[in-house]
Amino acid sequence: MSIVHETEIPQQTERECFMTNFSSKMTRRDFMGSTALTAAAAMSLTSRTARADGKPDSKFNGVQIGVITYSYRSLPCSAEELLDYMIRCGISSVELMGDAAEDFARRHTAETGVGGPMDGYEALRKLYNDAGVTIHIVKFGHIGDKKMSDDEMDYYFNVAKALGARGITREMPKNSDLSKRLGPVADKHEIMIGYHNHTQITPTSYEGDLLSYGDFLGINLDIGHYVAGTDEAAIPMIDKHRDRILSLHLKDRKRSEGANMPFGEGDTEVAAVLQFLKREGLTFPADIELEYDIPEGSDAVKEVTRCVQFCKEALA
Repeated sequence: MSIVHETEIPQQTERECFMTNFSSKMTRRDFMGSTALTAAAAMSLTSRTARADGKPDSKFNGVQIGVITYSYRSLPCSAEELLDYMIRCGISSVELMGDAAEDFARRHTAETGVGGPMDGYEALRKLYNDAGVTIHIVKFGHIGDKKMSDDEMDYYFNVAKALGARGITREMPKNSDLSKRLGPVADKHEIMIGYHNHTQITPTSYEGDLLSYGDFLGINLDIGHYVAGTDEAAIPMIDKHRDRILSLHLKDRKRSEGANMPFGEGDTEVAAVLQFLKREGLTFPADIELEYDIPEGSDAVKEVTRCVQFCKEALA
């Protein structure tokens, strides 16, 4: 038995976005036929962000730049294909959407689900690590919900451990009831829960008792949504909660619920945030989340590569 819980986002779930784009923009056959990669092609795209051994390296002056695989939702998204995209983008760290991880595990383990072995997830970790990519976070958007049993919760924490992840992300709850349930389990497993925000966030959302029910309850701060939802700069929020931040999501949005923009064209001051992380020696990852419209003639791989280069130049 395999358990898949999709992540809720406004108007359309991430899984619905993925399935819509998968069917309407590009089929797996189209993709494999049009983008069969050679090692030389991959190296040409990653030469500016590669280690001496040819593996990707997106840690720039102490700041780990990564990507959430939701960024590639317009393309076929098996775990193997996602890894290929990351290598082409020169990315060495990832927040992996849970559906891709579970699909891989089903294909590589005879029995998965609650109580099932972790072989498939350990194989996925090895595949990524051997290629030079660390799975630092896995996203299970409904972990801890009322419909999930205690055994299911333990299962997902064990999955995170098998993948080598230090945290699990999910959406920020409306109140602290979820934290009461998740906090003790996160502490037991020593795997951090990172609450992710949309524009419902306020400067005081993470104050009060939301994070008070466990030392391993934390924040996955989306700086673009924060600026769009509050009309305030993100750096004071990062500084205030630096000890509880699991990761950042990097995107550039206009203020006042404004549009997603290419990096450097919105009001989020992505470069200033990255420079703050560098100056303060903050080590949590900053993950690119591609949400602006992909220009005609481009694709998600090219645009994420463009974002990586923006980050590298900002951190030079």
